[in-house]
Amino acid sequence: MILFRRSARPGRKLRALALGLPALLATALLPLAATPASAEPTRGGVLRFLVEHEPTTLVTIAHTAGPSTRVSPKVTEGLVTYDFDFKPQPALATDWSVSPDGLLYTFKLRPGVTWHDGKPFTAADVAYSIKLLRDHHPRGRGTFAFVTEVDTPDPLTAIIRLSKPAPYLLAALDASESPIVPKHVYEGTDPLTNKNASAPIGTGPFVFKEWVKGSHVLLERNPNYWDSGKPYLDRIVVRFIADLSARSAAFETGELDLGGGPPVARSDLARLQALPHLGSDTRGYEYNGSMTQLYFNFDNPILKDKRVRLAIGHALDLNRLLNVVYFGYGKVAPSAISPYLTNFSDPSIKPYAFDLGKANKLLDEAGFPKKADGTRFSLRLYCNPFNGQAAGDFVKQALAKVGIAVDFQFFDFSTYIQKAYTSRDFDLTLESLSNTFDPTPGVQRVFWSKNFKIGLPFSNASHYENSEVDRLLEAAAVEPDTAKRRALWTDFQRFIYDDVAAIHLIAPDGVTLFSKKVKNHTLGVAGINASFADVYIEK
Repeated sequence: MILFRRSARPGRKLRALALGLPALLATALLPLAATPASAEPTRGGVLRFLVEHEPTTLVTIAHTAGPSTRVSPKVTEGLVTYDFDFKPQPALATDWSVSPDGLLYTFKLRPGVTWHDGKPFTAADVAYSIKLLRDHHPRGRGTFAFVTEVDTPDPLTAIIRLSKPAPYLLAALDASESPIVPKHVYEGTDPLTNKNASAPIGTGPFVFKEWVKGSHVLLERNPNYWDSGKPYLDRIVVRFIADLSARSAAFETGELDLGGGPPVARSDLARLQALPHLGSDTRGYEYNGSMTQLYFNFDNPILKDKRVRLAIGHALDLNRLLNVVYFGYGKVAPSAISPYLTNFSDPSIKPYAFDLGKANKLLDEAGFPKKADGTRFSLRLYCNPFNGQAAGDFVKQALAKVGIAVDFQFFDFSTYIQKAYTSRDFDLTLESLSNTFDPTPGVQRVFWSKNFKIGLPFSNASHYENSEVDRLLEAAAVEPDTAKRRALWTDFQRFIYDDVAAIHLIAPDGVTLFSKKVKNHTLGVAGINASFADVYIEK
């Protein structure tokens, strides 16, 4: 057995964990570098924290939506956290070990931890949570697919048994990704409708107080938190402000203290970054691996024709999209794997050439000539609001130039989730599905035929089915050899690209805005998706 303990070096890239377990084993025992402290933390105060869109749930046990991942970790913790080098650090687990064959993960749990309702936290909670993640979480269905059992030989030991290796598993245990929830609250219920989703009970530094729909969530200091003396804040007021200009005004006037994403229109960033009371940070988005994609509904007969999908690809100028809509904050990302995930992304894949002549020719060949009004057919376009309405407008205007009439419908976040993943009444959808820390949990969910599940957010809503893609995904998920695993992901990217299974667009940069009085808001790759136990407001 190989023991992992806390270790760190400053950095920002996906390194050891992105390469898989072998690389992690080689670097796991490096010394921990101290985080510079500007001053002794100040106790007290209220943090006014912007979450761009109102969450649909406050617990990420069966959800990966951005708003939920912002709020959930403040209340509901994970087994570990990660520093800027993606090295795991203790949280609910204090020590962990992995067997040489990669089939056995043993976690020693923190003693003396209690749930917010006063009941003790034990290994039974870990075992139950892992099974919930395996069965219900959009990415967890892949991450924990090979979990056969979680043994609990004593209240402070949890042993995850796998049928096949999962070289990404130790990277998947952050609170935002794999929360540990109370068994006594969830047992015998549907986790998708459990009351804990709207009034969570956790072990974290903050206790849920209220959720006023359309306004805010109030979290208060946990006086019995296991990390004695923390958190420093008295409370967090999580604000929801749908209007972009109102968000900018709130940061400008000091009504908001912290937000990420970026939390304002990219056109406003430079102006706000120049204000003396505000700071900005691009760190803390490494765990998320943001990407934007245009997905097809393969149940639409028009879109089953590869020539139509390719024509749409040729009609989109990605460089212009990056500069006009994203104001240059990001990279053109034509492959299924983000260019920021450098250990797996294939740089040889280039965008489909922007060529309106070729697009028109392909549509003619597919049997869709232009009618008298200049249109060929119409498609309904949805857009994840995290991409912004401008992205949908861009696609609509681009496709109009080749005769595709786009009915662009823009919704609030909750409505979008329902219409895209339950009703599935879209033809095209502009999504914002992150690659996360590894392509198996981040990318497999979108193209794996076995992950088509009505009502499961951020799954295979396209209803894409291809046996060769399934083979590559399933082989990459269990391959412990780094070079072989990278080769499988290269084959996958090229197949998806050649099949025009989706059109991958931009890897946007994350930007956090904050009052300069707010300290310790970004201490690792999870950024503002962390617990905020260390955050304080300088007086």
